[in-house]
Amino acid sequence: MAAIRNLLILAFLAIFALAACAPVYRNHGFIPPEEDLAQVVVGQTSTAELPGMLGVPSTQGVLTGSGWYYVGSRWRIYGAAEPQEINRQVVAISFDAGGTVTNVERFGLERGRVVVLSRRVTEGSITEISFVRQLLGNLGNFQAADIVD
Repeated sequence: MAAIRNLLILAFLAIFALAACAPVYRNHGFIPPEEDLAQVVVGQTSTAELPGMLGVPSTQGVLTGSGWYYVGSRWRIYGAAEPQEINRQVVAISFDAGGTVTNVERFGLERGRVVVLSRRVTEGSITEISFVRQLLGNLGNFQAADIVD
């Protein structure tokens, strides 16, 4: 009888220990859903209309009015291990001098490389490197030798 009770207590502790090691997921930032982004008409939508459609952006371009950026990431926290970023997306919306949307792009980070997930452009070259691509493209390219002579 005592052996069965000890076995049940051991089984309960094992189940409790396994349940405590379940990963916890956290979302940081905000990415507008695809349905809301579909409402943005390139060449027609203005900066005054965007907050009502998509909400306030996570950040804005360095130059006033150059672009709005929505940044979101998903992190997995597993026990005492260091949190790991498992997904990151950036939606970049560019404007012309009059405040009209000229470009909507969605970027992801796959295996440390910036990947364009979707792009809508009215005019101009799509081969030029945007600010977001330059920023995310430099992540992970630093080495200790670059900082210390």
